[in-house]
Amino acid sequence: MVTLEELETDPHPALAALRPVGWVEALGGWVVSSRGLALQVLRDPETFTVDDPRFSTAQVVGPSMLSLDGAAHAAHREPFDPPFGLAETRHRFTTFVQQTVDELLAAVQPAGADLRTALAGPLSVAVVAYSLGLPPASASTVLGWYTAISDSVSGVSAGRQITAEGAAAFAELHKHVASGIDSSDSLVAAAAQAGLGVDEVVANAAVLMFGGIETTEGMITNALWHLLTHQDQLDLVLADRSLLPNAMEESLRLEPAAAVVDRYATRDVDLAGESIRQGDFVTVSLAGAGRDPAVFESPDEFDVRRSNARRHLAFASGPHICLGMHLTRLETLTAVDAVLRLPGLRLAAGSPPPRGLVFRKPSALNVLWDG
Repeated sequence: MVTLEELETDPHPALAALRPVGWVEALGGWVVSSRGLALQVLRDPETFTVDDPRFSTAQVVGPSMLSLDGAAHAAHREPFDPPFGLAETRHRFTTFVQQTVDELLAAVQPAGADLRTALAGPLSVAVVAYSLGLPPASASTVLGWYTAISDSVSGVSAGRQITAEGAAAFAELHKHVASGIDSSDSLVAAAAQAGLGVDEVVANAAVLMFGGIETTEGMITNALWHLLTHQDQLDLVLADRSLLPNAMEESLRLEPAAAVVDRYATRDVDLAGESIRQGDFVTVSLAGAGRDPAVFESPDEFDVRRSNARRHLAFASGPHICLGMHLTRLETLTAVDAVLRLPGLRLAAGSPPPRGLVFRKPSALNVLWDG
């Protein structure tokens, strides 16, 4: 029987055994872990919806683009779309991201640091606040809100109640985002002008902050962890920097920062011979899809030259594909490239591996280099 502890620590053997789909009693639902079946579920919101009272993020922050389907989903998402296309992302964010990375690394103590808290976290906070046009707030304050909300969402996914800390953090975030609606040139103001109410603007901004921080922090720390625990692959990238983008995609395939996305069956349906009943909880394992041996040869190996690494589903697919995927790729490439220029970079002894049920990353990325 698959346990929550297995899914939090090393889910990949269990996901392989479940593939393409299997019932997990600990989650009270079905887990889809093949790439083909994952795409089928993600691209069929009429049969597999997010719009259900059990949806964990909606329980913590309220209805948003993440927890609505159809016309309501479009109404919530479209006001936030314009800045996040590929060309617009590069135009608007490249300079800001590079400057922020340079400033954060310049402030790091010589010869060693936890790059999750010194670089990945603060960078993701700064960029998401800049992208939304939010009022200034310290990175530590925003990360405190985010951590409490993230822990609360993960707890709900594991069957626990919303935490008091998560509710309090969201109340503080609500006040902060709502105060930015008065700024005429902010993205949250534009969303309000497009017809969303204050609570709707706040819920969507929270989801974007939540996703932007989690995805970026996880992508950076996971990519560096993979490179620093595979010296042969790191040597390839150091010898040929053109391999870095594919190394990032390969890391996303092996350990997507968001490991699962939740859906609920709206009707009885057959999935690979399993009878899914109306109302059943169906979680799509993006981590499982990334290690599907029908798509990826030697799927558990980290190979920076893998030709089809970009076929991962780390940003999901269908109408809920990640809004900020171009931005988080830009942040990750910029940050990892800068870190790899530190001389003699290496992982400190005892630095932990990725872990998490919903969001997977190392709790710290302790590195050393030659000062």
